[in-house]
Amino acid sequence: MNRRVDRKTVDLTGYPDLVVIYLGMRVNRPRGVKRLLALGPRIARSVAEKPDGLLLHEGFMLSLLPLHLGMRQYWRDFDSLESWARSLPHQRWWQEFVRDPGGTGFWHEVYSMRGGMEAIYDDMVVPFGFAGFAPVRPARGAMFSVRDRLRLGGEAKVASPLAEETLYPRSEPRA
Repeated sequence: MNRRVDRKTVDLTGYPDLVVIYLGMRVNRPRGVKRLLALGPRIARSVAEKPDGLLLHEGFMLSLLPLHLGMRQYWRDFDSLESWARSLPHQRWWQEFVRDPGGTGFWHEVYSMRGGMEAIYDDMVVPFGFAGFAPVRPARGAMFSVRDRLRLGGEAKVASPLAEETLYPRSEPRA
């Protein structure tokens, strides 16, 4: 006897400012395996602390060879996500990665219920996500921060863990 699919949906009206972020890390060189695997327990501890505004965290694998792991997070609103991303421990992880990516590439893509999508790709050796079909630009000037790429306006409540000038001297071209 055939059974019909039990089809369901969700009511997101209670989450008008919902933000979904996908993040991933891809091993580009053999030493990247160590970097990627060391980060897993740190992320698990951080999620277990239940950051304010984090509604759900899910991990997934994009590929085994090369190793490419990802996660999807649902946040109550952009300010919660931004505050967490600019605070410890995430702030420290980001600073460590920028100093030395350790043989990995990192990316994230953000989707906002209020409208807007944005992405960043750091040391990704192959086009991925939006970069697989949309023009790629340097993440400088107005394209440096998530808030600016989403065109949200306003000021962040927590300072950026890295100033653009720290990464890119003034002599380099800006967007």
